[in-house]
Amino acid sequence: MAEVRWLDDVEQEAWRAFLGASQRVREALDRQLQRDAGMPHAYYLILAMLSEADERTLTMTDLARRTRSSPSRLSHAVAKLEVKGWVRRGRHSGDHRTTLATLTDTGLAELEATAPGHVAQARAALFDHLTPEQVRQLRDICTAVVAGAERELPDRP
Repeated sequence: MAEVRWLDDVEQEAWRAFLGASQRVREALDRQLQRDAGMPHAYYLILAMLSEADERTLTMTDLARRTRSSPSRLSHAVAKLEVKGWVRRGRHSGDHRTTLATLTDTGLAELEATAPGHVAQARAALFDHLTPEQVRQLRDICTAVVAGAERELPDRP
């Protein structure tokens, strides 16, 4: 068994700060979305990813990849969004095994109504505490972490 590479004091402080900050930001965003739109952050992310896609449509596989969700968890969430009339599922015309998710006009309207409060909460929870240089550093750090994780787990959605 390989020897454990324990965190040094600075790494341990960084790790705990990261965990605390990411938890507080996630909690603040979830509270705001539940309060203002009655939805969890995961549902908002689904709507946002669909809104950015061509014709507001993605395959369920691509949507799972973009939202970093398991196919079963995504399917459950999209079913809830379908009940609200925000998303519609259908079969791909060229491949009937492929399911497409499409953001409806009602879903887009909900996203557009919710987005200003969500952005304001993201600013209050994270960006208002950082300098422009720290924002660039945060972007670079998070990009490096995501890229490393994707190299280690390429088969994950």
